[in-house]
Amino acid sequence: QVQLVESGGGLVQAGGSLRLSCVASGRNFSRYTMGWFRQAPGKEREVVAVINRGGSYTVFADSVKGRFTISRDNAKSTVYLQMNSLKPEDTAVYYCAHSSRYMEVAAYQYEYWGQGTQVTVSS
Repeated sequence: QVQLVESGGGLVQAGGSLRLSCVASGRNFSRYTMGWFRQAPGKEREVVAVINRGGSYTVFADSVKGRFTISRDNAKSTVYLQMNSLKPEDTAVYYCAHSSRYMEVAAYQYEYWGQGTQVTVSS
């Protein structure tokens, strides 16, 4: 069983930065693709960023390219999402998730999810 716990969310002004963390329990963290997703009120959950097992390959949603960075520390079983130049439209609950499939961007391909952390960007 895998448990994922996110932290680092909060309220920030537009143009500001936040760093989200997600710590995984359980074994074999380094074997799994990790993803960050977000869901705004009234909208579907969408992928934000995905990172491969070794941390050498990443993909990003077009809406966050150039502003967000995803990284991981397998020794700490932790994945990070650095969010810069935040915009009000980035406001959402952010979730980390774990997939046994390679570099999936579809939410249904992720087996385990954290509880989410709220990010609110004020204008």
